[in-house]
Amino acid sequence: MTVQDIRAFNRFYTNVIGALDYSRHLYAPFTLTESRVLYELAHSPHTDAADLRSELSLDAGYLSRILNRFEQDGLIERAPSRRDPRRRQITLTARGRETADLLAERADESVGALLASVPAADRPRLSEALHTVRTILSQDTDGHRSKPEDVVLREPGPGDLGWIVQRNAALYAAEYGFNADYEGLVARIVADFAEDHDPHLERVWIAELHGRPVGCVMCVRDDAPGAARLRLLLVEPDARGLRIGDHLVSAVVEFARGVGYRDLVLWTNDILGAARRIYQRHGFVLVAEKPHRSFGQDLVGQDWRLDLHATGE
Repeated sequence: MTVQDIRAFNRFYTNVIGALDYSRHLYAPFTLTESRVLYELAHSPHTDAADLRSELSLDAGYLSRILNRFEQDGLIERAPSRRDPRRRQITLTARGRETADLLAERADESVGALLASVPAADRPRLSEALHTVRTILSQDTDGHRSKPEDVVLREPGPGDLGWIVQRNAALYAAEYGFNADYEGLVARIVADFAEDHDPHLERVWIAELHGRPVGCVMCVRDDAPGAARLRLLLVEPDARGLRIGDHLVSAVVEFARGVGYRDLVLWTNDILGAARRIYQRHGFVLVAEKPHRSFGQDLVGQDWRLDLHATGE
């Protein structure tokens, strides 16, 4: 198996499903990306632009243009989010839902026509082949099908603090375009912890999967009396979907409550949609946000707080 084998298959399959001329293929005025956005809105009724951008890995400007067009065509409505009034929840209108249903119906008909051309005797082999592709490409690098219970949280060993700096810098550059300023910030945070921390009140966790680090988080004392700060939550892209972020945040919350902190605070940016949803699930409340220019990007910084006494009752 070579790179060219996979690329050749990709070219073949995109031609088979008509991905290069999707609107003509389904007799609808939508590109493949626009159709996928409609699909997500039809199947995720409580979502906003940040959720869509994170789920589909779309450029913010490109997604904004798609949503503006949908709104002009009467397919979507935007209203203050019930989770956070500062955000805009996106929902399909009746017309939008009819459109999404029509697209789904035509896609089913198209795939049905394709499947009808396959002899009945070959369909089990085709089904098994599709299952095999999905299984293999969702495996980790050791060839195992990973499960949440395969993940172990442990204390950092030699080299792990350096790994935290390296992976934060590399991932945020690749996924959000952050420059070297961010690497410098992470390096200072990690160096401060390594040089001077109270092991009874401050900790680092490494998430390990099949012997390799795939995530991390820190709990350190905050400047505010009685408060701890959650820092540097990270999960490797190929290990996402195993609730590693939830396990790491749970570890921080339990530790902070156990050693007597009253509050747990954190600072993040609004583009980190997946992390924000984890914080919300654990009871964190957004208390402030402010636009800023950092790491080579225009961002909106957010302060979140968890009352450990209230959540512990």
